[in-house]
Amino acid sequence: MTPALDEAVDREYRRHRWLQLRDLGLAVLTPAVLLVAWEVAALTGALDRRLFTPPSRILARGWEMVVGGELWIHVGATAARLVVGLLLGAVAGILVGLLMGVWRPVRAALGPTFTALYALPKIAILPLLLLIFGLTETPKVLSVAISVFFVVQINTLAGIVQIDARILEAARAYRASGWRLFRYVLLPGATPSILTGLRVSAGMAVIVVTAVEFVASNNGLGYLIWNSWQLFQPQTMFVGLITVSVIGALVTGLVIACERVLLPWRHAGGPRRKGRNT
Repeated sequence: MTPALDEAVDREYRRHRWLQLRDLGLAVLTPAVLLVAWEVAALTGALDRRLFTPPSRILARGWEMVVGGELWIHVGATAARLVVGLLLGAVAGILVGLLMGVWRPVRAALGPTFTALYALPKIAILPLLLLIFGLTETPKVLSVAISVFFVVQINTLAGIVQIDARILEAARAYRASGWRLFRYVLLPGATPSILTGLRVSAGMAVIVVTAVEFVASNNGLGYLIWNSWQLFQPQTMFVGLITVSVIGALVTGLVIACERVLLPWRHAGGPRRKGRNT
């Protein structure tokens, strides 16, 4: 490489790094500014502190609940329902979506039914699940699993269907069929759509498990939020809301981390400093 080209590459690399640092700073600064504005508005009376408790008091209340163990009880209950429901729904959704994508008769048989069921609000089936299984953990977990199932199934099916026909023709020309066609062509081709479905369903699972705990549980973060509202304890309510947000971010971040491992080329953009790829 010529000196001029080396300089241009280094300049572009420095610009890229600066943009990354700027974006990270903005991501951290924005919520910090909002929290400071909230604190000032509550302390000066611009906001009713009885309804919008200052963040400093919310933090103090959250620390009390962490030290006392109360928050961990609710986090553990919600996390257990979320993990089990998410895993069950994701595995079932991937399997059914792959079957529907590979075998046209299965797609023709199940497609209309799943389309109708997907439009049904998943929280609306909670009373039916409670009638069948009673006030146990099963209805709460199944509510999450069913919500996740449809999102993942739809994305998995879309990933299979949208594979370019020319790729399939080339694979068959090289005598790829059966398991080999599925393993080396269909599954890799559908993986990006599957991971997109998992990202969407992760957030939906957090919403559903929280809503279910509002009405059908005596523990969990949803119960904590609803019970705090009924008792007019806004500090505790905000602790629950913030904790739910953190859990949602962690679950989504875990899916994104899996995506970076399985699909590294999606996150390999940006210039590299000279010598990095040698």
